Amino acid sequence: MDGELFPRPRAEIAPGAVHVPDWLDARTQRTLLDACRAWARPPAGLRTVRTPGGGTMTARQVCLGWHWYPYGYARTVVDGDGAPVKPFPARLGELGRRAVTDALGADAVPAGTAYDIALINFYDGDARMGMHRDGDEQSDAPVVSLSLGDTCVFRFGNPGTRTRPYTDVELRSGDLFVFGGPSRSAYHGVPRVHAGTAPPELGLTGRLNITLRVSGRSPDAVAIMGDSPS
Repeated sequence: MDGELFPRPRAEIAPGAVHVPDWLDARTQRTLLDACRAWARPPAGLRTVRTPGGGTMTARQVCLGWHWYPYGYARTVVDGDGAPVKPFPARLGELGRRAVTDALGADAVPAGTAYDIALINFYDGDARMGMHRDGDEQSDAPVVSLSLGDTCVFRFGNPGTRTRPYTDVELRSGDLFVFGGPSRSAYHGVPRVHAGTAPPELGLTGRLNITLRVSGRSPDAVAIMGDSPS
């Protein structure tokens, strides 16, 4: 938070997984929030994700570049209104590469690697995200996570199991979390959102998480089918 007596230090949570507090300044947070509100409008807007077992995710989602659905990617909202997915903005790609460079170093993403997916999840005070791995991409480039709004508990685990060992990290508005290398396939989730903790000046009720990924496929590919979660 601005004006904190003891600024929070950056921390390596696991090999290749780094938390950088307050990475986004207040102006950039507001700019991203305005953009997310525009992206959330239909067509191809904010939707409730339904799982193959008939359940629903409590966090709602909108996608850019590629549309994610359990468990793959498509160019249209195949589990919603069927509209073409909104384009992935170049500015988000630039932001993703800068985030990885700041967190893991300039060599963490090979030259020519382009971020081309954004998954934007909206959490109200009751929303959660179960432990899962980001495994539907055909690239092992680091995942970039940006937080806006309410503080959450981000549970970062290990590649082998949904259970312990894991570390709970407090993610506040403006925080950056990057995970790649040996932690790229680690299980992670959000067991709790602290409602009402967003910076008042941001004007957001709830939490937005912007996750940037590299699909690993050519722009003219039709679909990416992922593996079922283990």
